[in-house]
Amino acid sequence: MRVLVADHPLVAHKLTVLRDKNTTSPIFRLLTEELVTLLAYEATRDVRVEPVNIETPVTTTVGTGLRKPTPLVVPILRAGLGMLEGMTRLLPTAEVGFLGMERHEQTLEAITYAERLPDDLTGRQVYVLDPMLATGGTLREAIKFLFARGAADITCICLLAAPEGLQKLRDELEGKNVTIVLASIDEKLDENAYIVPGLGDAGDRLYGVVH
Repeated sequence: MRVLVADHPLVAHKLTVLRDKNTTSPIFRLLTEELVTLLAYEATRDVRVEPVNIETPVTTTVGTGLRKPTPLVVPILRAGLGMLEGMTRLLPTAEVGFLGMERHEQTLEAITYAERLPDDLTGRQVYVLDPMLATGGTLREAIKFLFARGAADITCICLLAAPEGLQKLRDELEGKNVTIVLASIDEKLDENAYIVPGLGDAGDRLYGVVH
């Protein structure tokens, strides 16, 4: 498993504003999209391409096109939806699937409650969107689910990660072709399994609190 932390001043700046508890939901949503586009630039360095013949206004030449099958982008509901626009801005031809997963408040285990994905992902590159890698349980189950469908390799884009969650993924996904792209690795998890210093509940800050 590879872990890449984006080292760019604009990434650090946008993340700082996202962390601020006084940042409003509309600004939070906009900055999340912008930050994901920056992270997606790093995440797609290994996207599969092939040569294509094109004709310019001057001559014919060989360019670069995305190889078939095209990448699949999978936001984890609901917070991952706030990252989708930023990702598809960079990969507009990618297909989009959805995984509905949530963390049980007592056991902290991930529960799958919905999915909309192709039945066969054989040979597909998959990009998973989930803003917070805390305990690692949700992302681990999502990755296992996608590999079970035949995905060739999986890249996860997260805003933040806790060291505990990263270690859990390393331990349980050893030998799997997985890359994690982050804006930051934070200090730790608190007693409620929230990332510290973190930015709070990403879903609530994107869309408001659901009771």
